[in-house]
Amino acid sequence: MNIFFPYIFPTVAGVLGLVLGSFYSVCVSRGIAGTSIVRPPSHCPRCGHRLRWWELLPVVSYVLLRGRCSSCRERIPPLYPLIELASAVWAVLAALAFGPGWWFLACLALGGLYIVASGIDFQVYLLPDVLTYPAGALGITMGILHPGIGLYPALIGAAAGFGVFWLLAAVYRLTKGVDGLGGGDVKLMLSIGGVVGALGLPYAVLIGSVAALLASPFFILGQGRQRSMPIPFGPFLCLGGMVQMLYGPAIFRLLIGH
Repeated sequence: MNIFFPYIFPTVAGVLGLVLGSFYSVCVSRGIAGTSIVRPPSHCPRCGHRLRWWELLPVVSYVLLRGRCSSCRERIPPLYPLIELASAVWAVLAALAFGPGWWFLACLALGGLYIVASGIDFQVYLLPDVLTYPAGALGITMGILHPGIGLYPALIGAAAGFGVFWLLAAVYRLTKGVDGLGGGDVKLMLSIGGVVGALGLPYAVLIGSVAALLASPFFILGQGRQRSMPIPFGPFLCLGGMVQMLYGPAIFRLLIGH
């Protein structure tokens, strides 16, 4: 029993992550549509078919249904099982990194806000205030309560993240005449800067920027996208923040050679 005990909590966390991911996918689809996340019950948006219990199983249902509605055969976007998987992976990694406790639950909540925001941003290039503001409050609170960050680094990180990105957006708009960074990206930096602190903020932004750069060819060439279409930066900023939350101290030690 002792051999398997270290794996029990990450396994439970992974199952919880899958269940939460199924809810997140509902939040994404209904957030884009502007409808309630509570009513009506889960259904096909095209034909109105009410989903049965076996059609609501995270990831498994998508595979069993071969990515289509069982009633009208409308294609189910693959983004939704990817959201479920992302939620499960985040829960497992947080469980392995932090173990049971309040910090794990806080990370699960903040990561959930990031996952939902990313799912919306990928599709409609929008980070809703209803997600970025609660994420900002939670991220700053987590940073203040974290023994390795504290009050002033958390507040400075939040202010620096917001201020620098606001300035970049203003300069780009002034010089180019168009928006280069959305307001949602600027507000998102409140939470990322708060939760990773002033010292962790540059690493989070660097990780997100590198990830966006590596992914940019797929956005340009894949799925019929045009070269003039923007690349959503919010999901990559979320990724950078989440990586820094998990491995920030290890990254810092690696970079300074200790």
